[in-house]
Amino acid sequence: MRLHKDAKAELIRSLPLFADCTPPEVAEVAATADEIDLRAGRRLATEHADGQEFVVIIDGTATVTQGDEVINHLGPGDFFGEIALVTGQPRTASVTADSDVHALVIEGHAFRRLLEDAPDIREKVEAVLAKRTQSSDG
Repeated sequence: MRLHKDAKAELIRSLPLFADCTPPEVAEVAATADEIDLRAGRRLATEHADGQEFVVIIDGTATVTQGDEVINHLGPGDFFGEIALVTGQPRTASVTADSDVHALVIEGHAFRRLLEDAPDIREKVEAVLAKRTQSSDG
């Protein structure tokens, strides 16, 4: 089931990454996001690989692993991929779909262009990332 424009914007606004963005900023982010369907068992991100996209799970579940260790389970409303895209560092974990997944995806080049073209959005995203990386460091 595809999201209508308002539902896509509402989902994006609900993410901590974009919670402080204005309605026009949220609309700009929503305009860059595509909806995709992925099959159960599909690798959505690979640890140590370059980041290629930012993903928000709309429906379905996925498991996050580092090495052979399960470190998290993701479901509707959860997201991943932003740290590698913003920092340019390799992926910190792998993500594999446990079930069929319906997701919003912003391709890496579009995500980076959005942050370059909209410094206000970039500033808000970087502030949230700083908090997230601090809390995961200890």
